[in-house]
Amino acid sequence: MNTRNFIYSPLCSSAIAGNSSFCSPFTLNMRRCRVKNADFSNSETITTQNPQQLNFRKITPADMPQIWSIMRREKGRTTDFSYGGLLMWVDYFHYEFAVVSDTLFIKGRVESDVSKVAFSLPVGQLPLKEAVELLRRYCRSQNIPLIFSAVPEYALADFEALCPISVEPLTDWADYLYDAQPLATLRGKKMSKKRNHVNQFLAAYPDYSYQPLDPLSAASALAFMDHIDAEGDHTPMAETERRLNREMLRYVEDGDPILLGGVLRDGAGHMLAFTIGDIKGDTLFIHIEKALREVPGGFEMINKSFAEAVCANHPEIRYINREDDAGDEGLRMAKESYHPIELLRKYNIMM
Repeated sequence: MNTRNFIYSPLCSSAIAGNSSFCSPFTLNMRRCRVKNADFSNSETITTQNPQQLNFRKITPADMPQIWSIMRREKGRTTDFSYGGLLMWVDYFHYEFAVVSDTLFIKGRVESDVSKVAFSLPVGQLPLKEAVELLRRYCRSQNIPLIFSAVPEYALADFEALCPISVEPLTDWADYLYDAQPLATLRGKKMSKKRNHVNQFLAAYPDYSYQPLDPLSAASALAFMDHIDAEGDHTPMAETERRLNREMLRYVEDGDPILLGGVLRDGAGHMLAFTIGDIKGDTLFIHIEKALREVPGGFEMINKSFAEAVCANHPEIRYINREDDAGDEGLRMAKESYHPIELLRKYNIMM
């Protein structure tokens, strides 16, 4: 059975055919808020709304300290609950947020169908039953169905206790999770091909340098993106992603305190590759990884260099999340070549 079109209703023991399509790109409204002076040091102080009311508003970078102070408590490792995973896709998924009783509610779109409104798993102090009831009342007032999208697998049992109408696996959107040390060291037989690619890079660029991504190098990376544009695909989704990549670089340029990254340069100082990620708990999330196609081993080298640097500076890191493959066969093969230890599955749930 094709699980992409299979919807399981766990409490009525029936299945119905469903339609799960890829995200359709649309024109983005790139309005950015400066984050240079955002205060993350006292972000535990949360301004909440009337506990009986949900008033959603669009997420801006200036809201991220408040959002992150709650979202970082979420116990899973899917990219949907990472800092950059939310910030990068705000415009694409029309993300809005509300905070009630120290609980974060995110309103957006169904991950597999952006024409439909959906909500993320609520995170915070409210029990799931109470949070769902708040959302039920909100959806009734807006005359929309209550759909949760990209729900982590660990939360399924709690949702099943609330009698969902349907639970649909997002088969193309599972995140690839890796043991951090093999990616940082490339040791072991399984990583021999990756070591070979790194050695090709070292032979071609013996005087290379690696530096952390900072506001100055982020400005250089924005110019570097012109080269990525020239050799990249020109499908609507590919062009959308590159616009979002630029937006993330601008956040780094503005001094965002959470986003991390790294840059590879040749001996003359020319940029060869860059990456952007962030940390939550014991997991490093990789959101962007760009290298010139002409550079042998460029992707493998920036991947290893960044993982190695982050693991050295953050010994608590045990895992690396390299996100999903969105059903793309080439991406699937590339991600599987690093030998993931787990696929972090996600689900759409209609209540």
